[in-house]
Amino acid sequence: MSDQTMQAIRVYQYGNEEVLQLESIPVPVPKDNEVLIRVHYAGIVPVDYKIRNGWMHARFPQTFPYIPGTIMSGVIDTVGSAVSEFKAGDRVFGSVKGAYAEYAIAEPKELVHMPDRLSLKEAATIRGGADTAWKALFSEGELGAGQTVLIHAAAGGVGHFAVQLAKWRGATVIGTASTGNIDYIQSLGADQVIDYTTTAFECVVHDVDLVVDAVGGTTEDRSWSVIKQGGKLVALTQLPSKEKAKEFNVTATFNTKFPTHANLEQLAQLLADGTIKTEINTVYSLADVKQAHKQCEGKRGRGRILLELFTIK
Repeated sequence: MSDQTMQAIRVYQYGNEEVLQLESIPVPVPKDNEVLIRVHYAGIVPVDYKIRNGWMHARFPQTFPYIPGTIMSGVIDTVGSAVSEFKAGDRVFGSVKGAYAEYAIAEPKELVHMPDRLSLKEAATIRGGADTAWKALFSEGELGAGQTVLIHAAAGGVGHFAVQLAKWRGATVIGTASTGNIDYIQSLGADQVIDYTTTAFECVVHDVDLVVDAVGGTTEDRSWSVIKQGGKLVALTQLPSKEKAKEFNVTATFNTKFPTHANLEQLAQLLADGTIKTEINTVYSLADVKQAHKQCEGKRGRGRILLELFTIK
């Protein structure tokens, strides 16, 4: 550790948002094969509060105290002696160890260079948002032009990207959303938007090639019947039922394939040139992280939630 200090969120035990503690701690020092990043924006995603609550201890065990978060955008501060892909001053996005801090450590393979026209705020929404949509649609769903996809929670942090990417690929897009988000989803290019508060989607949707389900529970249960024989369901919140998949002759997957580095670069370029757009719901300061987690855990709202740590003036 260095003599320089930084502001960071640390967690000393599993629990609700009250376990998120703002502290001043030493800035970490990168190893020879690592880089130190000055974090500008950290993305808040559901897995963050699930880890914090202890719900994912078996999969992501934590050593206390830990700094939450992995998704960020920022500027490289220092590079290790063995790093040749990046240099100090490079703007990057990707995954780090402990994103809820002013500085964080990353391995070069986890980072992506940013196009000049892409803002740091936009870049912070790619991991855990745009890349998850890409995974669901293309890596897992193998969606192609001329096919039809049903996207649940189409206004959410993943869903709003999925609508745009599916249209970009040439698919017919059906989305489910609450009443207040109908016009928004239509503005993204969806061919049909279903208000789930007034209409049961299974009564009006039939024979889709792919369902992207970011809701789970009864929404998944009701989705099987709308998929054509041989179609696909990609679940983003829970392991899909093998029994139901067999019953309806559907391929159901959950976290088996992921976007490549080249896919991430392409997503960054699509954002930079305006082909797709990000929706940012709320940007919180590090001191307001508890409120940010409460909003994320509420599972309502449009677009992504970010923490702002540094801004370029």
